Amino acid sequence: MAENKNATDDEIEEEGIIELVDDDDNIIKFRLLDVTEYKGEKYALLLAAEPNDAVADDEVAIFRYKEEEQILEPIEDEALLEEVFEFYQNEDDEG
Repeated sequence: MAENKNATDDEIEEEGIIELVDDDDNIIKFRLLDVTEYKGEKYALLLAAEPNDAVADDEVAIFRYKEEEQILEPIEDEALLEEVFEFYQNEDDEG
């Protein structure tokens, strides 16, 4: 879906809007839902910021957040995506 993207901490924390480029060089705008830590790695959970064909309005896109490099890295492993999302939902329910 989307490729690696450099995202500054300011972009993530202040604006909450992150622009990623898909495989066809289309810019897709996401709104930051949250950042969670799972098994020692950080993950950014994103929602589409505007209607587009690549991501449904209610779909959560999850990227590995490499904080030091300020990169959002796509995750190809469906099982890991499900684990991270389940962890986030359970963590959110407890909080």
